[in-house]
Amino acid sequence: MTDRSMPLTKHLQELRARLIFVFIAFFVSFIIGMLVAKPLILFLQTDEMPVTITMNVFKVTDAFSIYMQFAFVIALVLIAPFALYQLWAFVKPGLYRNEQQATLRYIPIICVLFLIGVAFSYFVVFPFVLTFMLQFGEQLGVQNTIGLTTYFQFMLQTILPFGALFQMPLLVAFLTRLGLINPDIMRRFRKYAYFILLVIAGLITPPELLSHLLVTLPLILLYEFSIIISSLTYRKLNAKIS
Repeated sequence: MTDRSMPLTKHLQELRARLIFVFIAFFVSFIIGMLVAKPLILFLQTDEMPVTITMNVFKVTDAFSIYMQFAFVIALVLIAPFALYQLWAFVKPGLYRNEQQATLRYIPIICVLFLIGVAFSYFVVFPFVLTFMLQFGEQLGVQNTIGLTTYFQFMLQTILPFGALFQMPLLVAFLTRLGLINPDIMRRFRKYAYFILLVIAGLITPPELLSHLLVTLPLILLYEFSIIISSLTYRKLNAKIS
């Protein structure tokens, strides 16, 4: 642990400087996002699912709106590792050396888990959910006329939450390190956790059994994997104490 007695004004000055760095980096990332957004939107429209859909715009600003939303999301994804590093660098003086190394390793893991969650949702969950919605409309005898903004907003709202949900193992490891949970607690409350995961899956997916199971089973596997992570973390902590 280093420099615990740094004055509050110094901390505030450092925080201000790091926030400025993050803001500048976000501005650069947003410019990159604006360059990437158009080819990315065009590429996503060539996928199997949207090829069968005629994209429409119902407002003059629809196309520009979705373009800016994609640029913003791309910028957030690009800036995330840098922002997390700045956060780590700010709290680093208050950590022991081993804690500094352990928390720094969280940053690439967070990014990888987020990308895995997004990829799983885009390639597995989103096609099932969209197909169900389109088929349900056909069963009601209505023609599916989908707007460009509606389609891509629905896509983002479906895939981005999975990036957050896939942080579960890392969050469990962190809470175990803090002593707030342990593997025994997680096993004891397993049935309640399963129920919560069922509810979360129900909120994400349409009321259709296959889609619901398609989301629930990976979340349950994530929970079980999180128990393993908690056990390993708990064992390491006990080994250091003894």
